[in-house]
Amino acid sequence: MKSFDIPDYYRSSIISPLKEFRRKRDKLKRDFTPTLLDFGPVRVLIARHFGFCYGVENAVEIAYKAIAENPDKRIFLLSEMIHNPDVNADLQDRGVRFIMDTSGRQLMPWSDLTPEDVVIIPAFGTTLETQNQLATLGLDVAKYDTTCPFVEKVWNKAGQIGQKNYSVVVHGKPSHEETRATFSHSKEAAPTVVVKDMAQTQRLGMYITGELPTEQFYTEFAGQYSVGFDPTRDLQRIGVVNQTTMLASDTQSIADYLKQVMVQKYSLTGEDIEAHFANTRDTLCYATNDNQDATYALLTYPADFAIVAGGYNSSNTSHIVELCEEKLPTYFIESEQKILSDTLIRHFDAHSKQEIVTENFIPRPEGPGLEGPGSDNPVTLLLTCGASCPDAVVEGILLKLVSFFPNARPIDQVMSDVME
Repeated sequence: MKSFDIPDYYRSSIISPLKEFRRKRDKLKRDFTPTLLDFGPVRVLIARHFGFCYGVENAVEIAYKAIAENPDKRIFLLSEMIHNPDVNADLQDRGVRFIMDTSGRQLMPWSDLTPEDVVIIPAFGTTLETQNQLATLGLDVAKYDTTCPFVEKVWNKAGQIGQKNYSVVVHGKPSHEETRATFSHSKEAAPTVVVKDMAQTQRLGMYITGELPTEQFYTEFAGQYSVGFDPTRDLQRIGVVNQTTMLASDTQSIADYLKQVMVQKYSLTGEDIEAHFANTRDTLCYATNDNQDATYALLTYPADFAIVAGGYNSSNTSHIVELCEEKLPTYFIESEQKILSDTLIRHFDAHSKQEIVTENFIPRPEGPGLEGPGSDNPVTLLLTCGASCPDAVVEGILLKLVSFFPNARPIDQVMSDVME
């Protein structure tokens, strides 16, 4: 596996060696059991896979390389490099400016840019329209393009099925940078429509069968279909691709549903199915799949609560939070700074889309003091994070939580037990 040159302060003297230890013992990635760090009064189960993936490390390396190679030039990012506040804040502290926000809203006019400026394309990629705009201004869009190769793989898949006269259905969040980029590339090769969830997919199915009038489609899917899209014509042959950070089970359910709609409408059997439904398989990235599988395995272990770290606008992290919330109390935080004390935690509530404060998030034994439960009944927590979260953030959260238990075993002893 390629190693990337990223700033040391994103690494961790605890988490990074632990991940490397597990990787060497499980090179084929078949063991999804979590790592247990037993501190005595508190036990921490850490997911087998989490944190910076190939695409993120590649993007971070290129971004810092751009800064180092251009000390006398203005450096711009199209939008957030990745969905992590620490990384983006550090880049801004180094003078990098954002051209757009994550929703695509312009933060500065294109006219402010000059051919001498450096523009970094974020890991999500960008639209063809933006690429053309930058090229028109005489900017080199290829030198510091950090687009994740797994995102480009989705674009290629959409192009391939478009060449076979299929329309493309993109499962993704319509406002997400990656989905906007995928939609832009896909619509050049094929009629394209975006569905955000199963509810919208079921509605799309009703346009396929003719149960809903065509005119209504344009209102219901406003902003989510390519120019000239005709539901009557363009929903006869379809293939499904996805934003690479969606839940694999959700995308599979959407593909299975649309496939069944086609089977029923056209009375298809066997090989006939591909006449109307392309076999695209799953277009999620490996890291999304690994992190989700590791989360499922993590959740098979009994615990009192879960901590999920990452940027609040991170799609892949939000899906991990969804999985954990189904099983136990879950706290979605950006860093250890959100752990206000041993009793208070400020965390992101995905339903209200805002931070809230929860009291007594760590279970306590009866009686005074903060000693925590005895060794026969320790507090157990699950810890994981998204693909854009640095190991250093996970370490900070781990150490802060353990610090609330005065009788906890030293970290060196615990690590020695695990890595012996």
